[in-house]
Amino acid sequence: MAEYWNHNTAYHPWVISLATRNPGDVLDVGCGDGLLAGRLAPVSRSVMGIDPDPAALGRTHDRTAGLDRVRLGHTSFDDFDPGDARFDLITFVATIHHMDLTSALLKARTLLRPSGQIAIVGLSANKTVRDWLWSALCLPAVRIASAVHRETRDVGVVVADPRENLDEIRAVADTVIPGAEVRRALYYRYLLRWQRTVG
Repeated sequence: MAEYWNHNTAYHPWVISLATRNPGDVLDVGCGDGLLAGRLAPVSRSVMGIDPDPAALGRTHDRTAGLDRVRLGHTSFDDFDPGDARFDLITFVATIHHMDLTSALLKARTLLRPSGQIAIVGLSANKTVRDWLWSALCLPAVRIASAVHRETRDVGVVVADPRENLDEIRAVADTVIPGAEVRRALYYRYLLRWQRTVG
């Protein structure tokens, strides 16, 4: 299956760099068509991709066929039950805004091994002047990059509008996963990284 570029896949290298530093077991939440799962497989011990959309999961199966390190599960994150399994990296790429943020972060935290990480490429709502100003400043770079990379906007996955703006996301993160690094990024995205400390 063909690879492509869009505002989400632009941050795959960031996610892959986190996996590469500590190769282990990865949970890709909302794996969509499996592009990230396939890219994570060579640098990870295992990749578990879950998605509630059977059509998307079917494309993931086709894309990752032959990759022994990739396993798939047809489930939402809320319903996901890994048993005793725990993960070194849990990724949410343009998916956590489909969920209740607090509940998702709480669950992800409990599924990490000591020193495991959560990595989020997220969407945030524009509610404040600062939010709208940042989006406006990003617009020229976004349009140029989209043209240069021949952006593929519609990849056949379920989309939703974000509910929280970045200030609200930071407030939830400060409560649930204190010390998380949250920063604005291009392409109307934010990046969040949190590493669990031993104990």
